[in-house]
This record gives sequence, structure tokens and C-alpha cells, in this order.
Amino acid sequence: MLAKCEGIVIRTRDYGESHKVVTLFTQEQGKIAVMARGAKKTKSRLGAVTQPFTSGWFLCFSGSSGMATLSQAEIQRARYSLRSDLTLTAVAAYMTELLDRLTEEREVQPVLYSLLETTLDMLEEGADPDILTHIFELKVLEVGGYRPRLDGCVHCGAVDRSVRFSVAMGGFLCLDCSHRDRQAIAISAATARVLKLLQRMTPDRVGEVDLKAETRTQLEKVIRAFLDEYVGQSLKSRDFLDRMKRDWRDE
Repeated sequence: MLAKCEGIVIRTRDYGESHKVVTLFTQEQGKIAVMARGAKKTKSRLGAVTQPFTSGWFLCFSGSSGMATLSQAEIQRARYSLRSDLTLTAVAAYMTELLDRLTEEREVQPVLYSLLETTLDMLEEGADPDILTHIFELKVLEVGGYRPRLDGCVHCGAVDRSVRFSVAMGGFLCLDCSHRDRQAIAISAATARVLKLLQRMTPDRVGEVDLKAETRTQLEKVIRAFLDEYVGQSLKSRDFLDRMKRDWRDE
């Protein structure tokens, strides 16, 4: 049976000398894996369209059993710049690996598909990669059922008094309740405001962002701790991205 779908390449791996197994995140079928025969050959018509972060139309043949085979494909957006810039490659790879880890095969997720497409587009257009990453992380967590409470104190509900973020309790703690989690992360008022903003924001609304280094550090610390607690999976792409950031700071 032939099926046509709109999708984005989120992962590839070599199969034999000339083939690829390509993981697509699609609008119609969710996440699927397909065999792209001959895609590693220099003159293959499937070579370009099976590059990471590429959006396209994919025609797949499914038999009675086994993996579907990619028969034809047409590029919608190549996103070459995301693969030619090492920093952008690292950021995009982290986003797609996170999405891959937190979704099941053939689970249709139109919200996440739109999120991924828009985020990659904005990343290619030069939007702040840190802000885009945090929006993406928060949205993926939310769809997965892990939404931190950022509209007030997670214990008493007090608003505009957040001084700590409790990973264990899943949200902000105010000054009066901060003793309830001694491991809670201290945050500034600016970090609390930005976190609330990012949770509501969509990637296409990211404009010029001017955040202090302290705020950026606290944002990364809070979201990283929350991900580690509720996702608990080691991501190779994140480790690579961390090493790159350390190298930048050492230069």
C-alpha cells in the first residue's frame, strides 16, 4: 500500500553500504521509520531529501509486515543552513532527539509537528537559539503531561512572589513557602517573568531578545533540572551541545 505524508527528517542511520533508515516526524502518521534504499549513493534521488531537518512530501510503500520503504520524495524546505553551521546543527539535533525520545511511533501529534516545523524555521532565520530551545523544551514537556506550575506558588498559590523553583514540587515557591523544598533553585524576579513568558509564547513570536547572562544561566538550570527529573534520559546531542558551550566560554 502506498501512502503519502508530509514530514520532517528527525533522524537517520546507515543501513549497509548504500541504504538509510530514516525517521520521519509526519503530520498524518506521527513518527515513522522508513527504509530509503540507495540513499547513500552519490546520484541517489533520495539523498538530499533524507538529510536531517529537511521538510518534504514522502511517498512510502508498506507491505504486510516489516518497515515501510520510501519510494519517492519531494523537498519542501531543505534547511541547508542548519547543517552547514555547527552551532545550529547542534541545537537542531538536540531538539529533534528530544522529540524523538518523548514520542511514540505512529502517535499523531499535530501540535508537536507544527512546533517542530516553526522552531526549525525560526532557528534558520536567525532567532535566538537559547530562547527557541527553551520554548521547544517547555512545549514538548507540556504535550507529554509535564507542565510546571508557573502562574503562582505551587504550594499556596501566591502570585508575583516567586523566589525559587522546586523541581520536586513542579513549580515556583514563594518566599513564605521556600522552606518546603531545601533543594529548590534560587531564581531572580526576571527569570521568573521570562519563564512564564516562554511557557505561553510560540516560536514564531520570538523577536529580539536581550537577556542578562544571569537570567540565561538560571533559565537553563531550571529547565534542565526539570527535564532530568521527569524525562530522565541521557541525550547524546545535549552532551555535544554542552561541550560546545564550554568551549565557547573558554575561548
